[in-house]
Amino acid sequence: MESNLKVKLLRYTLDGEKLVAQAAKLCYSSVTIEEIEEDLNEKKVDNFINMLMNLGHESPIEHVSFTFGVEGISRVLSHQLVRHRIGSYSQQSQRYVRLDGFDYVIPPAIADIPEAKEMFQKAMKEDQQYYNQITEMLYNDYLKKYMDMGESEKSARNKAEKSSIEDARYVFPNACETKIIFTMNTRSLFNFFRLRCCNRAQWEIRLLATEMLRLVKGVYPSLFKNAGPECIMGSCPEGKMTCGKINEVREKFLNL
Repeated sequence: MESNLKVKLLRYTLDGEKLVAQAAKLCYSSVTIEEIEEDLNEKKVDNFINMLMNLGHESPIEHVSFTFGVEGISRVLSHQLVRHRIGSYSQQSQRYVRLDGFDYVIPPAIADIPEAKEMFQKAMKEDQQYYNQITEMLYNDYLKKYMDMGESEKSARNKAEKSSIEDARYVFPNACETKIIFTMNTRSLFNFFRLRCCNRAQWEIRLLATEMLRLVKGVYPSLFKNAGPECIMGSCPEGKMTCGKINEVREKFLNL
């Protein structure tokens, strides 16, 4: 399959923009904790957020976090995603989940060339066949070993199943589809969007980042109104490797 990306915002900090404003108010005034919510109307909340963004003071926005559920992505993408260390991740395990019919992601450049797409799909089909055959061979071998060790038949079968798919998974390609739930705070998301919404980011993680940004903007528009690739609010940081489409990029993300 081509990309079948699905992104869902599962949870987020309630009253997040107000919480950020409270933290900012505490930083810049002599207010007590009891007084921190007084007179924090919508306009003042927006003013505090704009002040923080203009000052580049991002620590107060760390109090607001977002949890995403994502499926239809490749292992290529997930390996890039978990490099963002200020995040918490739970990914579907190939060690414990048997993949009797694995889904996969086809890069658009390959999908656009019929011959290349046919070769790619053939390779995926063969990988599944090899996985099934290797799993069966390993299962029979492990089952005999566990039975010989005195395990009950039920225990031996359970252990043989786990051991066989644990090793057979090595045959799967980076295209193999996976699912993941992860949580990031707002400051981490700002950094993620600066890097991954950029036109020079790899295509699949750029799709993910753009959809994540659209979702968080939907719940906290003031907080994320300037979020996106770094060129939205400044010059392109890529130097000679720039995509050369700064105006187009700015229009896209400021109107996302």
